[in-house]
Amino acid sequence: MRILCIGASNTYGHDPRSYIGSRYPEDVRWTGRLGGRDVLNCGLNGMAVPREAAPYTDLIRENDSDLVIVMLGTNDLLEGRGAEETGRRMEAFLEAVGEHAKAILLIAPPRPKTGEWVQSEGLIKESEKLGELYRELADRLGCRFADAGEWDIEMTYDGVHFSPAGHGEFARKLEGVLADAAENVPEDMPADIPEEGESW
Repeated sequence: MRILCIGASNTYGHDPRSYIGSRYPEDVRWTGRLGGRDVLNCGLNGMAVPREAAPYTDLIRENDSDLVIVMLGTNDLLEGRGAEETGRRMEAFLEAVGEHAKAILLIAPPRPKTGEWVQSEGLIKESEKLGELYRELADRLGCRFADAGEWDIEMTYDGVHFSPAGHGEFARKLEGVLADAAENVPEDMPADIPEEGESW
């Protein structure tokens, strides 16, 4: 199965312990721990919800992706956009991507925790609100949904970036989501979605 992952620094695998922008090794990043799957990691440091979907729709078509995972929104909140504005941007992005994707899994990012980058409870509350908005959005658009804010992912000192253990826990939780999705395929889902006995 081919999975295309669209996200920010935690998808890219940014290692915040380095001052020169190092990246965790592939076998540490959650995208590298989804065994038995062909994963294209399109994570970018600092990425917010895109206003232009064309570069990603092109990638989806070129790679014949079976599933597109989208996990964005934390940088929007850090840049001062509220949850509602971020949700509107995500809706427009998913509508554009959805015209080309076979299946989409929208993931609400893990909640930031108090740290060097997170000094205000307001940011954490907006992240919680964003999770609720994403859940409603996914239901409205017919996307798969997972709220990683419920996964208690370990962060580093900045309160935003995953620790190596956090990447491992994220991958473990996501594997459960993918397995559950493969076992509960709606009757009207396209035939190229994994059948019973196969795994996303």
